This record gives sequence, C-alpha cells and structure tokens, in this order.
Amino acid sequence: MEEDEYRSTYQSFNERRCVLEKALNTRKVACSHAERFFLADREGVGCKTDAAQRRCQDLLTRMRDSARFVLQMTHIGGPLPHNKEIKVQAGGLLGIQAQLYPERAGSDEVDDVFGLLNAADAQFGSAADFPYQDIVKHIARYQSRTRRGER
Repeated sequence: MEEDEYRSTYQSFNERRCVLEKALNTRKVACSHAERFFLADREGVGCKTDAAQRRCQDLLTRMRDSARFVLQMTHIGGPLPHNKEIKVQAGGLLGIQAQLYPERAGSDEVDDVFGLLNAADAQFGSAADFPYQDIVKHIARYQSRTRRGER
C-alpha cells in the first residue's frame, strides 16, 4: 500500500484519531478512552469520545507551546518531528503524573490518561492552570528508548 493511500484510508477509517497516539504507541502510556486497531500491518489508535479528544488536543497544544524552549523551537504550528512529539506527549504526561502523585515521580508509565486528566482538573482547575513550568522539566528529561547498539 502506498503511503498516501494508507494515510487516506487511515483518515477515513479513524475519524476520531487519538492525538496522544505516539505516546500510547510507546506501550508506556495507556488510556481508558483509546481504541486500538490494525490497518495494513500497522497499529492505530482512536478516541472513544469527541470531548476526550478535544481535551487531549487542548492539553497537547499547551504542552507543545510550553516546551518550545527545551525543544529549541521558536514556533510550533502543528505536529512536531516524531521524536520531539513523543518527548512532549510521553514526557508531559509523566510530568503531570509526577505533580499529582509524587510517589510515582520516578515511574516511566502512565496507566490511564483520561483518569490522570480528571485528577489534574480536580486539583488544578483546568488545563490552562496546570503547572507547565514543572511539566516541561519532565519533557526535557524524557528519553525515548534507545536504538540497539546505542546503549
């Protein structure tokens, strides 16, 4: 399947794409609102509800904007290069988790993004009020898995 054809089929098949899909595909992050599927030997992730997808999109936009300095970018107008996107998504979620549950600050896994964001909203009020200065520290420290032979 050509890449353009794959993307077109993917978009028609997965109308409510999970915006945190890259983090979920690391297998270190899970979400109770995620729906996994396979298309042409690749795995995709959709979201069960429009409200949850909008909430995650708002969070991702705020995390990208807050992380511009550590990513060495002056402007972020959309998706980032693959490794930087994983760094923002997974590192940001781990940062939120560390703020809410200090005993899990050393963990490299998030059990449920939806539940985590519910707890964060309860503690901080809304995504606009999350402690991004502290979250960005986790984004900066996040290391995706190393390639074989690079250890």
